[in-house]
Parts: sequence; C-alpha cells; structure tokens
Amino acid sequence: MNTDVFITCAVTGAGDTVDKSEHVPVTPAEIAAAAIEAAKAGAAIAHIHVRDPATGKGSRDPRLYAEVVERVRSSGVDVVLNLTAGMGGDLVLGGTERPLPLDATGTDMAGATERLVHVEHLLPEICTLDCGSMNFAAGGDYVMTNTPDMLRAMARRIRAAGVRPELEVFDFGHMVMVKDLIAEGLIEQPVMIQLCMGIPYGAPDDPATLMALVAQLPPGAVFSAFSIGRMQLPYVAMAALAGGNVRVGLEDNLFLSRGVKATNAALVERAVRILEAMNVRILGPAAVREKLKLVKRW
Repeated sequence: MNTDVFITCAVTGAGDTVDKSEHVPVTPAEIAAAAIEAAKAGAAIAHIHVRDPATGKGSRDPRLYAEVVERVRSSGVDVVLNLTAGMGGDLVLGGTERPLPLDATGTDMAGATERLVHVEHLLPEICTLDCGSMNFAAGGDYVMTNTPDMLRAMARRIRAAGVRPELEVFDFGHMVMVKDLIAEGLIEQPVMIQLCMGIPYGAPDDPATLMALVAQLPPGAVFSAFSIGRMQLPYVAMAALAGGNVRVGLEDNLFLSRGVKATNAALVERAVRILEAMNVRILGPAAVREKLKLVKRW
C-alpha cells in the first residue's frame, strides 16, 4: 500500500462528453478554471487536453494550449501541468469491406514533431506518451495508433525538451514497449507510468488484472492507476492499496454518484476524503516535483 499519494485530475479529455454534462470544460478559460479548482481541492497534477471552443471536439491547436497554460501559471495557484501528447494518433478506417481510403472526418494522424509542438513550446513539467496502439472505446473502425518508431521519436523529443513523460499503459503489450524505451535509454529515471484500466478494448479493471500489471512494472517506477465511469472512485482506494497514485476527473467519469453529475473539484474532494479515511497523506505539488524530479520553469 502507498501511504503518500498524489492525485492527478484529468479535467476534460477529448471524448464526446460535452453534450452529456454541462460541467465538462470546453474553452481555454473553462479548462484553466477547472484545473485551478481541482488544485485547490487537493490535486497536485492537472492533466490537460484542449477542445475547439466552437464545436467542443478535442483539438491539438497549440494556441489553445498556450492560453490554458498561461491562465493557470498566472493564477497564483500551484499545480503541476501535464499536457497530453496523445492527439494526432487517431486512425479511422473506411469500413469493413473497404478500409481504404480512410475516414477523413475522424482520422487525425500527425508526425512526432507536430504532436509535440505545444509541449516543446510551453515546456510543461509532464506530458503523456501513449505506449501502444489499440482498438479503443469508440469502437467501430477507430484505432488509437502509436507505432514503435513513432513512440521512439516522440520519447527522444520529450527527453530533449527536459519534460517528464507519463507513460500511458492500456494493456500488457504497452508495458513491453515501456521496458524497451527504458532499455534503449529514451526514458530517464524516475519512470512515471499511468495504468489506464477498464477501457474497451484494453486491460479490464478487475483487481487481478491490475495486480498483474503492477507486477510487470519496471523496478523503481512511480505509477498511478485509474478506471473509467462508475469504477473511477473505487479505484481511488484500489490504486493506493496496489502501491500507486490516483487519477480522477471528468475525462474519465461524469458522475459523483448515481444520477449526480460531478465537477472536477468534487471528484478530487471525494478522492481526498477516501484517501484520508485510509490514513493516506495527500502529496502537494512541491512534494510531487521532488519525487519525480520535475523541472518547474515559471
């Protein structure tokens, strides 16, 4: 069990959730405000996606990231920023009989440099690196696509920028990729891993699967674990019991309880309550920076 836990709040994500809850932040001002409120509630890290303000759809526009980061950094509220680098790996085939040409409305494939423009410009303390490809929760003909060479190229750029990658693991094969990146000298210590559980069609969120993934962690790795939907809050306790840290937020779950829509701050507050009831100490941003050897540049 981990008795010194940090909380990450994933405040918006890129999924089609805007129409499902009025609390999902869309504009840069709303996303920054959600990150600040989560920090005040006890989150040490804010995991940031951005959305097109006009459509609410996920975006990778560097200008939107810049506005969010500037608003958070100028707020006077301390929080570790973790920017996604997952956008740009979306592949949607044209159908079961004619997979090519690709579905242009859903496909968004970008090179390593383009996927990291906002990271290299804004220099957050952390950015994500999805460590493999998979048939993702959207189903249909969508594939989250991250080839080994793409991941190596992105890892090199992230390391050169002095940013700590959060290695996103959705299934067991992704852990193999993590170990390859480490063995090739592309990931510096301490290694930071996020176990992403319960996402169709990745690793299920049952305790046995979680502990099997934990058993495969590289030595000395700092990890968090989360699940989506109704299992998000039970995973607060489960992640700590497994020796890890915690992630909550509207990217992964819209409800505080049955029929009660959540806010990011409310989810963090509930996570704090669960952990404190377990006699767990909640780590703040300064302790997280020390633990993960992060570089704060503002």
